[in-house]
Amino acid sequence: MSKVRALPDKHTGTPAPESNIEQPPVIRRAEVVAFALVSLLVITVMTVLYFAKAFFLPVVTAFIVGTMLSPAASFLEKRRIPRAVSSVLIVLAVGAAAVFIVGLISAPLIEWTNRMPELGARLKDKLQIFERPLALWHQFQGLFGDTEPLSTAQFKLPKIDWVQPTVEFLTPTFTEFLLFFATLVLFIASWKDLRRAMIMNFSDHEWRLRTLRILNAIETRLGDYLLMVTMINFGVGIGTGIICAVTSMPNPAGLGALAATLNFFPIIGPVVMFVILVVVGIISASTLGAGLIAAALFVGLTFMEGHFITPTIIGRRLQLNALAVFIGLAFWTWLWGPMGGFLAAPILIVALILKEHLMPLNSPQLPQE
Repeated sequence: MSKVRALPDKHTGTPAPESNIEQPPVIRRAEVVAFALVSLLVITVMTVLYFAKAFFLPVVTAFIVGTMLSPAASFLEKRRIPRAVSSVLIVLAVGAAAVFIVGLISAPLIEWTNRMPELGARLKDKLQIFERPLALWHQFQGLFGDTEPLSTAQFKLPKIDWVQPTVEFLTPTFTEFLLFFATLVLFIASWKDLRRAMIMNFSDHEWRLRTLRILNAIETRLGDYLLMVTMINFGVGIGTGIICAVTSMPNPAGLGALAATLNFFPIIGPVVMFVILVVVGIISASTLGAGLIAAALFVGLTFMEGHFITPTIIGRRLQLNALAVFIGLAFWTWLWGPMGGFLAAPILIVALILKEHLMPLNSPQLPQE
């Protein structure tokens, strides 16, 4: 008779040691779907913003400018001026300043446009110095094949036909102006109620505090940005006007106002102003070298402003990355034109504030090198 062997209730033995080798992260299907949905949402939003520019551009501009000007309305409100009245006064003051600057810029522009044939003849005479280098370059090209002769005599300034399309591109329609100013006045007048509504929209106490901090940070940083940038650009305009007056450039006040206005567009604005000073200097000065003095001094002024003044005043407080500013400037200029370029930096500031307050504080960090 065979014996029945009982099986043990639990398996005995030494467990395998745990592996210390880190496994690569696995991309789950849900993460891919979420990424695809977010990408489609971004593309859809950008498409709507592009094709509905006539509505969204003045509204978004009014929201951002209104947020910048809200501290001024609060200041006047503390002086017992009703917020509705203060909002109208602020918008009228901003509009009057804009009209004054446009008047300084448009007066010499119209004058120079009417003198286009005369200015073209002057510029052609100043470029005679390049006849010999161009002839040598033509001979060098002739070694590799027949080329068309290149001469400064063929140079002609564009006719007045370019003025109207440029003005149409830069100037919004009357409907957009009306929508912008109406939205701006109503936004400034009702900003306190909007803040309260956005805060009280959340039932959780923590989210109310977070929303309050976000709104306070946006209002404070955008207000500081507008004040500091306006003061810096005002200084650049005064410096450019002094440079133009010292170097006997025509209409130094208009060129200074143009420099201050273009400096609101980072990177692109100073480059455009440099080209304008080069062309105006070559046309108006007696010699080619004298015509480039103003442009060279402007380069020194913008170098000091861009590398020392602006980083010291704005860079330490806002911490804007130059690459991010350039990409944002290029994107919003492509999307909404010149006004999009003006809104690029404020939109980047708002995005950074949202990132600071909405991203978890215990997010993973890169290891030390």
